[in-house]
Amino acid sequence: MDPIDEFIGRYLREYDFYAEAARLASDAIKLDLDAAGVRAIVTHRAKEARRLEAKCRQRHLVTPYGSVADIYDDIVDLAGIRVALYFPGERDHVDNAVRKLFKLASDPKFFPEPGKARAGKRFTGYSAVHYRAHLREGSLTESTRRYAAARVEIQVASVLMHAWSEVEHDLAYKPLEGSLSEEEEAILDELNGLVLAGEIALERLQKAGKARSSISGRKFANHYDLAAYLLDRAAKHLDGPVTDSGLGRVDQLFELIRALELDTPEKVSPYLRALHGNVEVRPLAEQVVDELLTEDAARYALYRSIQSKYSGRDRVSGGDAARLELGRFVAAWILFEETMRDLLPGSSPISAPVSMLRKLALSGVINESQLREANSLRQFRNELVHGRDVPPPEVIASAADALTRLNKSIRSQSSGNGAGQGSNDD
Repeated sequence: MDPIDEFIGRYLREYDFYAEAARLASDAIKLDLDAAGVRAIVTHRAKEARRLEAKCRQRHLVTPYGSVADIYDDIVDLAGIRVALYFPGERDHVDNAVRKLFKLASDPKFFPEPGKARAGKRFTGYSAVHYRAHLREGSLTESTRRYAAARVEIQVASVLMHAWSEVEHDLAYKPLEGSLSEEEEAILDELNGLVLAGEIALERLQKAGKARSSISGRKFANHYDLAAYLLDRAAKHLDGPVTDSGLGRVDQLFELIRALELDTPEKVSPYLRALHGNVEVRPLAEQVVDELLTEDAARYALYRSIQSKYSGRDRVSGGDAARLELGRFVAAWILFEETMRDLLPGSSPISAPVSMLRKLALSGVINESQLREANSLRQFRNELVHGRDVPPPEVIASAADALTRLNKSIRSQSSGNGAGQGSNDD
């Protein structure tokens, strides 16, 4: 039997599998980009059987297929995702999202390919990044875990470049009425030049939007607006640019500051002073949320309700016991933050716990062992507040007890040696 006929017959039976794999992958990327305030059009599809057969027969003429397995190895886009970015400069966030959500099957492919000049063309042509990847099993439910076996191709380019690519691909590579004329080739090249100029304009538009978002007195219109402001302000606070990949859940931060009526540049600005640049570990949005929660413990409940709204479920799965221990840990953490501020009376009223711990260690108020334990509990607290799921009640109870003991130990130690009476130099 012809391997192509056998392959197409098998693909028709598997079509729904690839369509669902593409949908799951698309939904995961779309959720991540939207949460971070990255504007993009994300679409998906399983390859249409008629076009797939035509592609196989065309490639078979160049390199004959010996088996169905050969075709599966050769055709990489049975399940396809297209990410069309409004702003080309946000590719970094997509790259971060793909590596976080998927297991790469091979290195990304960049276009234009180095060393491959377009003969007779003035402009560089298609500009994009293609990924071949599998969904991570850990991100799927038991009923959808089988879709991790599907290889997915993810194409990332600007909205303008995707549009040009569609036109160029259908005309130049799938001619229905013979080869393109010299004039048609020249027009496609000219359109490519216009698209490249358009991408430069999109980058300028993005910068103008960031400048507009920083105007005092105006409210943030949405979380995209807030994301532009955070990127602009973070670059100034951190003495360098921060990519979109370090933003985190800006959508949840936006809901929080809007509920607190802090949704203007001048009102949110004080909470940006303690930002640090390690955004891969602590995204910007989480850092700002922590500053807001540190200022007023009553905001924890509000933030938990916002998280539940976005996840569609209650993060606390351990019932009343888990909620009780969660409340006890949060109360203990608030007392611990008060201790840190009391021992550093000259510090800012809004200061990140990691900064306060560093100052306490440098000034000799806490020893190395206490610093290690405090940092371990701080990381537990971050996962408790920002993580996907809340640990079992016994785990939270153990952490709350450890935090209470550490707090008492530091207070007792400081009262005995007179610490906290003024020395807080960095």
